[in-house]
Amino acid sequence: MQTMTIMLKPASGLCNMRCKYCFYADETAKREVASFGLMSADTLNAVLTRALAEVTRSITVAFQGGEPTLAGLPFFEQAVRICKEKNVNHCAVSFALQTNGLLIDEAWCDFLSENHFLVGVSLDGPKELHDANRVDAQGKGTYSRVIHALQLLQSRQVDTNVLSVVTGDAARAFRKSYSFFTRSGFDYQQYIPCLDPLDEPRGQHPWSLTPERFEQYLKSAFDCWYQDAMRGQKRYHRYFDNLLLMMNGQPPEACGMIGVCGMQYVVEADGSVYPCDFYMLDRYRLGNLNTDTFSQIDARRKEIGFVEQSAAVDEACRSCRWGPICRGGCRRDRDYFEKGLGRNYYCAAYAHFFDYAWPRMQKLYHALVQKG
Repeated sequence: MQTMTIMLKPASGLCNMRCKYCFYADETAKREVASFGLMSADTLNAVLTRALAEVTRSITVAFQGGEPTLAGLPFFEQAVRICKEKNVNHCAVSFALQTNGLLIDEAWCDFLSENHFLVGVSLDGPKELHDANRVDAQGKGTYSRVIHALQLLQSRQVDTNVLSVVTGDAARAFRKSYSFFTRSGFDYQQYIPCLDPLDEPRGQHPWSLTPERFEQYLKSAFDCWYQDAMRGQKRYHRYFDNLLLMMNGQPPEACGMIGVCGMQYVVEADGSVYPCDFYMLDRYRLGNLNTDTFSQIDARRKEIGFVEQSAAVDEACRSCRWGPICRGGCRRDRDYFEKGLGRNYYCAAYAHFFDYAWPRMQKLYHALVQKG
């Protein structure tokens, strides 16, 4: 294949934080083996060697968790060395790291800067919002330590963005968070809707994101983003920037906006491969890169119909005016598991948002096109 993104979980679900809404802790608790511990040197070598032999143009090696930095800086140094030594097709190699920031120090920053990592740091907004859910193993808030890590990364010119989980409270206080992020110089922002635990009715937890709150978030976020963009101070917002790509006839890079699941390879610490970070359950295991080829893994993906199932279109979407731009949304928000795939949990929120924002989105798009 020409391109690939491979996501590695070098510390499995191990983490030095206890975020109240952690979807991965929920997933691992529902597996036969909850944690596979730290990835071994042999598994790391096998995974990267197979991936580099498969790709001919470019590969992104992304590290997530759990908390991936628990694997230690020498593990990451080894990963970079393997990519240099085993790049048999001389493809472009990019690295990304998603971290909670607690272990980031000067040595980490030097390494990340030298090897041009894109680093996402999880930060849910100002102190009161962040510390409400993102606590350490002792139940203490982590805000000050995360801010320190971000300041270190910025001081070493590491390419950094913030990843914020949108809870019900965060949706209500979005303008406050946005103002905080912009004042702090965090111009590259990603927001992910908070996921409720599997096999539970949604909206039952204090941090749950209901459709009503999600609509509130979308409208508030768009207003902030649009106003800055029209003033010539456009900041990156992954969802809205992907909408602009689609308006320009380009495919979105965010998988939840494509309308069908992509060919992802998410690798647990033991080398097991899953089709998506949101589906790392035993029944979705595709194989193991210690022993299986990518062809065998893709054959298993097709056997369980993971991609094909995601292409199903709810009947209401066929007649919805926003269907071509909404495309049904992320599979996880359409998946009722034993009841099958259906309408997106946030369907009404998306429809109301597009009604609200689309005229201004078109105005901004044409202004950007004219500006060149």
